[in-house]
Amino acid sequence: MLVEVKVQSLGLDRASNMPVLILREADGERVLPIWIGPGEASAIAMQLADMKFSRPLTHDLLVSVVGGLGGSLDRVVITRVADSTYYAELMIRRAGNVISVDARPSDSIAVALRMDARIFAHDDLLERASIEVTEEESGFSPESEGGEREESDAPLMDADELKEYLRRLNPEDFGRFSP
Repeated sequence: MLVEVKVQSLGLDRASNMPVLILREADGERVLPIWIGPGEASAIAMQLADMKFSRPLTHDLLVSVVGGLGGSLDRVVITRVADSTYYAELMIRRAGNVISVDARPSDSIAVALRMDARIFAHDDLLERASIEVTEEESGFSPESEGGEREESDAPLMDADELKEYLRRLNPEDFGRFSP
């Protein structure tokens, strides 16, 4: 069964020094953390901050290509996890047909945010992640009803801290991260 999810937050897991994207069940409390690369984190953060550039970035280019070919992004589906790697599909609608394109969840979400497309995850991924988060105390917690994050031993960076961290990254730093 597919469950709609929304981007809840984007931060830096200080325990692993990796960007982490937190997806939250649209009509529930479960979360799905996905550790992503700094380039994808930057692309998502820029879209969330509504930053515009004079020339298209890679995800903007994909949006233009899909639209230019007469298509639209129907939805993104995070399909599975294998060996700690998440998989996703872009479901592109064109001429009455839906074409499934294999993609990384981080790239898929960066494109979905640009195209206002819905994001879904398989229910078992949310079930598995909820158990892992509870048992491992991974350093983050869902936002409370008041909209504030609870503190923990390894808190995520807030949006400004993440933006500054990504701005200071050197090209050599990218090899330290694994999706």
